[in-house]
Amino acid sequence: MTDTEVPIDISTQTIAILGGTGPQGRGLARRFATAGLDVVLGSRTAERAEEAAAGLAQTTGGAVRGASNAEAAAAGDVVLVVVPWDGHAELLQSLTTELAGKIVVDCVNPLGFDKQGPFALAVEEGSATQQAAAILTESRVVGAFHNVSAILLEDPEVERIETDVFVLGDDRAATDLVQALADTVPGMRGVYGGRIRNAHQVEALTANLIAINRRYKVHAGVRVTDV
Repeated sequence: MTDTEVPIDISTQTIAILGGTGPQGRGLARRFATAGLDVVLGSRTAERAEEAAAGLAQTTGGAVRGASNAEAAAAGDVVLVVVPWDGHAELLQSLTTELAGKIVVDCVNPLGFDKQGPFALAVEEGSATQQAAAILTESRVVGAFHNVSAILLEDPEVERIETDVFVLGDDRAATDLVQALADTVPGMRGVYGGRIRNAHQVEALTANLIAINRRYKVHAGVRVTDV
């Protein structure tokens, strides 16, 4: 940050997480709630989300509530998409009205797995983030949080998540806000990673990190030097 830049106040934003009952969604919700943010956990069924949110609220002492994905999308100022790749397009197509005008953060990695391990899938639009942008033409789509370990995010004994988060998008104000969101988590730093057309290699990098994790029995992250 330069002397002329004004810090972004993320504390006024409601953070909704679609697919929030999965490991990464729950982990991100845990970290944002611990940071004092208002979090809405979305799921296919409101009951499942409410159950998960109640547990997180109890363990973090934060403001976490559960809702259906549609209700969460409507409630959030910043909406994270953390769903399996095979349901990505269908979910977003069903929520174009709820997500219009909002910052939508796509966190999805289109990956396949075979006997040789993880690998990046080809996406017609170029990446999951670009697919989201093609569907959500009235939203401000950003890609981020692709390479963060769900295991570390969910572990309450881990106080700091030592990793950088690549934030990709064509809307400077939106990417700045998502960088500020990443910065709320101790040890985590949001770093601008380029325009949305560069999202593919960031999503694909997750396959490399999974391979590293398997070989070295770790939960690898990414750090950018000299920034």
